Amino acid sequence: MELGGNRKVRAAAISIVSNLFLVALKVGAGVLTSSVSILSEAAHSGIDLVASGIAYLSVRKADLPADRVHAFGHGKVENISAALEALLIFVAAFLIAYEAIDRLMHGSPLRFLDKGIAVMAFSCTVNLVVSFYLFRVGQRTDSMALRADAHHLLTDLYASLAVLISLLLIRSTGQVILDPLVALGVALLISITAYRLTRDSVRELLDSKLPDEEEEIVADIIGQHSSQALGFHNLRTRKAGSQRHIDLHLVVQKDIQVEEAHRLCDRLEEEIQAALPRSTISIHVEPDSLLEEKGSPTKSREGETDGFASEDANSSDRPLQS
Repeated sequence: MELGGNRKVRAAAISIVSNLFLVALKVGAGVLTSSVSILSEAAHSGIDLVASGIAYLSVRKADLPADRVHAFGHGKVENISAALEALLIFVAAFLIAYEAIDRLMHGSPLRFLDKGIAVMAFSCTVNLVVSFYLFRVGQRTDSMALRADAHHLLTDLYASLAVLISLLLIRSTGQVILDPLVALGVALLISITAYRLTRDSVRELLDSKLPDEEEEIVADIIGQHSSQALGFHNLRTRKAGSQRHIDLHLVVQKDIQVEEAHRLCDRLEEEIQAALPRSTISIHVEPDSLLEEKGSPTKSREGETDGFASEDANSSDRPLQS
């Protein structure tokens, strides 16, 4: 497993340990104080613990090399992991809301508020540190599973902070109704996070293209070799976990030597991979004599050109400026 993979596994393991510790701490504090908001946070952290376990397994699997059965690698394991984590967040939100509504209807006195306040303040600190670490590693390794796990902890941080504030207000005002109301707010907050995670993971599972700025990087790199690369079309991109897949048709002069065309493709692949790490690139070379069949590029406005004529309206056809 590559260095980035080791870093991802270590980050996921740290998340598991921190969540395990926080679950035990919050359950104890919730039982001691009879606070539904603290118990809701314990349930939230319990879901986070399960999510961290899923993230740990997924980053180990996602970085395995391609094999005969999985020729494109195992990157989508991370997308599946993120979708599962989002589902777990929805479950946590439902359980928290259910318990909060029950407490609103029947009520319950709170005890040992100072101990509950201390536990929630400590929880906020731990979640802040660990979520920042997971975000940083997730960004550096382009791991959706770690970013999803970081989102879990970040919502836990916001929720813990809300519970902490409510406990401080209850201690000063005696209004215990704030406890279940804050728990309902926590449920709403983490539901929004779950929706966003579901949206992002499903987008990549359905092979949505790379962002426009990344496709522009590919175009710009090819444009730097315009003396040999006359244009490109049929650009198709997608992402699986942290792995990008890019394929395109490259137009070259019809009399170029095969070896020279091969060296050009190698250079393009190296430069694209340097700009967009963890990319797998497939380039199909075409002679410019085929341009007449596809249609010649035409000027649209100064400094720009239209794409090649094509029956496929969604294809990324593009000549290069000389």
